[in-house]
Amino acid sequence: MRETGREPAGEAGAPFGVAEVTGVSMVPTLLHGDRLLVHYGGRLRPGSVAVLRHPLQQDLLIVKRLIERRDGGWWVLGDNPDAEGDSRVFGAVPPELVLGRVRARYRPVTPGRQRSAGTVLSWLVSAVRPVGSASSASRRLRAR
Repeated sequence: MRETGREPAGEAGAPFGVAEVTGVSMVPTLLHGDRLLVHYGGRLRPGSVAVLRHPLQQDLLIVKRLIERRDGGWWVLGDNPDAEGDSRVFGAVPPELVLGRVRARYRPVTPGRQRSAGTVLSWLVSAVRPVGSASSASRRLRAR
């Protein structure tokens, strides 16, 4: 995951930033190349998708779904059951490593594509989506 527009570690200023998804751990919710609107310091709850520092490599940012609070922090899982690299590998994530909640995702406009009003409207309808809490996904993932 790459982050642009804001340093994640407690910088004063706007509480929102943009991050880019790399990898497939959150498929089908998020795809490689999606951009995320991240609300730093946003209210966290089970089912939320969040940006966090990897507990074993803290210079690496990851995006995962918050499943539940446990002793030691948040239990997090990717939405793709075949991908590795979540709490099944590194355990609970301390709360101070959870940076912010993902509020929306958008897919970038294809380079070289015509920018007519209809094309832009079509892109807005298909490419921009809120990323809310998924309590049903939270229950499904917790049951594993």
